[in-house]
Amino acid sequence: MILCLDAGNTRLKYGLFDGRSWSKQGALDHKALDDLLAKLPEKPARIVACNVAGEATGNRIEALAAQSGLPLDWLTSSFAACGVSNGYDNPRQLGADRWAALIGARALHEGPCAVVMAGTATTIDALDGKGLFRGGLILPGLSLMRAALAHNTAGLPHAAGHYRPHPTNTDDAIVSGAIHATLGAIERMQLTLGDAAMCLLSGGAAAELAPHMNLPCRLIDNLVLEGLAVYSQVI
Repeated sequence: MILCLDAGNTRLKYGLFDGRSWSKQGALDHKALDDLLAKLPEKPARIVACNVAGEATGNRIEALAAQSGLPLDWLTSSFAACGVSNGYDNPRQLGADRWAALIGARALHEGPCAVVMAGTATTIDALDGKGLFRGGLILPGLSLMRAALAHNTAGLPHAAGHYRPHPTNTDDAIVSGAIHATLGAIERMQLTLGDAAMCLLSGGAAAELAPHMNLPCRLIDNLVLEGLAVYSQVI
């Protein structure tokens, strides 16, 4: 059994992978990492992880592995892995979570796709039908967009509205504006890959975006964990 760990900016996502399927998945606050193994139905044989939450979180994961006697493998960006080639100017500069998501996307969908992680930030990455990562976008996540308006303008609230095609109040206008802006970026990137391209959409805000997508879209529970699981089988 392999423990896959995705240390993101806001939370730590985890999954137990048996080589074919998931026996458990979940998410927790970074501060609860020390208690994670006690919550699992069985002790894993090793850990495979990626981290974009900073050095302190990485050190805590390493300490957890050392104290438990578990081998730890880090997934970091490279020039190529698991059928994906990295087209970034400096491949090692690509975030490990984006790289894991691309690997997961390639395993789940062989055709061209826009790989979208909608979390604290939203990343929109173009993966062509040959497995080449052609580049991507980073923009504020939905919550950050709404918070930026509240923090930097005198008259706009912390919006608690709903998506409307034609908003007629300020809260709905802010919420709908953030969704429209994100959908526009996704769909523009997706169209660069051709009419047959799929969007693979994951992350905490994915469910808020998916109902309003106008192009082919597939919702994935945790694309980073899927990528870690694929990577765990080749190292």
